[in-house]
Amino acid sequence: MASTQAHGSWPSPIGAALAASHDGRPEYAGAVGDELWWTEPRPAEAGRRALVRRAADGTTTTALPAPWNARSRVIEYGGQPWAGTARTEGGPLIVFVHFDDQRLYAYEPDGPREPWPLTPVSAVGGGLRWADPRLHPDRGPAGEVWCVLEEFTGDAPTALRRVLAAVPLDGSAADDRSAVRELDQERHRFVTGPEVSPDGRRAAWIGWDHPRMPWDGTEVVVADIADDGTFRDARTLVGGPDESVPQIQWTADGHLLLASDRSGWWNLYRLDPDGGEPVALCARDEEFAGPLWKLGQVWFRPLENGLIATLHGKGPTTLGILDPETGDLVDIAGPWTEWAPTLTVQGSRVAGIAASPHSAYEIVELDTATGHTRIIGAPHEDAVDPAYYPEPVVRTFTGPGGREIHAQVYPPRNPDRTGPEDELPPYVVWAHGGPTGHAALVLDLEIAYFTSRGIGVAEVNYGGSTGYGRAYRNRLRGQWGVVDVEDCAAVAGALAAEGTADPHRLAVRGGSAGGWTAAASLTGTDVYACGTVIYPILDLTGWGTDETHDFESHYLETLVGPLAEVPERYRERSPVTRTDRLTAPFLLLQGEDDPICPPVQCERFLAAVEGRGIPHAYRTYPGEGHGFRRADTMIDAVESELSLYAQVFGFDRPDVPPLELKK
Repeated sequence: MASTQAHGSWPSPIGAALAASHDGRPEYAGAVGDELWWTEPRPAEAGRRALVRRAADGTTTTALPAPWNARSRVIEYGGQPWAGTARTEGGPLIVFVHFDDQRLYAYEPDGPREPWPLTPVSAVGGGLRWADPRLHPDRGPAGEVWCVLEEFTGDAPTALRRVLAAVPLDGSAADDRSAVRELDQERHRFVTGPEVSPDGRRAAWIGWDHPRMPWDGTEVVVADIADDGTFRDARTLVGGPDESVPQIQWTADGHLLLASDRSGWWNLYRLDPDGGEPVALCARDEEFAGPLWKLGQVWFRPLENGLIATLHGKGPTTLGILDPETGDLVDIAGPWTEWAPTLTVQGSRVAGIAASPHSAYEIVELDTATGHTRIIGAPHEDAVDPAYYPEPVVRTFTGPGGREIHAQVYPPRNPDRTGPEDELPPYVVWAHGGPTGHAALVLDLEIAYFTSRGIGVAEVNYGGSTGYGRAYRNRLRGQWGVVDVEDCAAVAGALAAEGTADPHRLAVRGGSAGGWTAAASLTGTDVYACGTVIYPILDLTGWGTDETHDFESHYLETLVGPLAEVPERYRERSPVTRTDRLTAPFLLLQGEDDPICPPVQCERFLAAVEGRGIPHAYRTYPGEGHGFRRADTMIDAVESELSLYAQVFGFDRPDVPPLELKK
């Protein structure tokens, strides 16, 4: 029988080290002949991303040992960092981007050689970076890798260019930039890797330009491939400033499949590259794709029989098989509620990466010939009794003006403890990053770390989140720092009003754009008793004027408005200029090597807070960028956060180091 103990003070087997060891997820699954490869996080190995290989017999090995780190920095968020091809002799050939120097390397996992470089180093700015590779072993004298090249032309974070490029596989470009062959003519500021048609005669890719983000508007470009491998007669087929196409794929008969939000939802279409309008394949008020934050994300793949494997849903997602001729869509059976945007096809089999409220992300295979599904990689294993996991409740709240707000509520849950009858639990409102993103309905041991201790969590998919159509996504246009703050406050207020949460023990936390929302909430409302702000944006004017990377350097023009036209709006909404309204204690967590939300933002905020008597702590982590990846960092961060809540909410946590709060 569960004993009674104050919320927040419950003992739990889910420690910070356990939560850290399960942070991150497999990514970028791909077929190499009859093998399946993917990247996998290694928090205990300085946060590197390993390449994992599943052989045809089911044997799984780490194919790329430490210290190799398969991770690209193109557009800073990166993208597909590897590609592979099967060979009749010598085993597979793999190419990958090594994070430390961002060079493209070749690797024969069955051979005796260490990986060898294919691309040179540049001393200019951020150097040369590569992403979204495609192997073409039969092109050129020695075979080539076609990919996205990001090349810095100066020291400023926006001094760069991006082109489609061909890298020779013989290593001749390892010390010779001129040996890299450029395929396009910088038609767009941003591009995805080139998809080559089945007959090898055409290449198609996606491009877009400032000030648009890829979820605002993109263009699909197709070009002819000449005999010498150059691209000719590039032309735009579809898209524009108000149509987002995040993925394209050729079919066996030479048509293009694409996801477009021209209807208000990312739906699937088929397009004849020689002319005509896109034909909708399954018109639904659901999303069949998502925001293109990383190059090479995959939401759908055609099968050899003409059917299409596709992710889809409204909020949570599932995997379905679509008949493009009839529009019939049949979903697979299984518990998974969120699928990562990475699908790969091997004959009649489809592999993806999926999770549920009771399982972390794992590699799932569907055999479309039999309808059978099975877990084939990174299987979830319960490190503790699942009774300590939270049971999420998917809810829709009402916000200002009667607008809908989607959220997942995770009440405290512990089989050994219950709170006093006369005590409501504290709750922490989590604001996701992006802000063009969403909180996934999956098992997160960091959430379980808090709920198993008696602290509730509410993840808010505030206006601007993806998964609910373009109109919902566009609610944040010009309203960042308003709609997101209001929606989070509305959820917190509703939980308090209905007697779910203690109205005097509410907190807000978030990272990146969620860190902005948390800080804007602390400086713009009186809802929260404290907050945790993680690698945030705190000064819009500074962030919008060369204090961030190129990809998001114009993002604020849609989120806030053009700086030249509404400079006062930038100043007024920034938490750094509203510290006079700040009364709640806060914890600030920051990576020292973050190029997206640099430490100067935090330092400026702390200078404005100094002398105001607000209890706070500032924790910085060397070697960490945007998103913590090292186990020791994540342990310190989550224990510091718990200590903050213990001190502010009034419960005892002798099991974590006390966080020193300065005034």
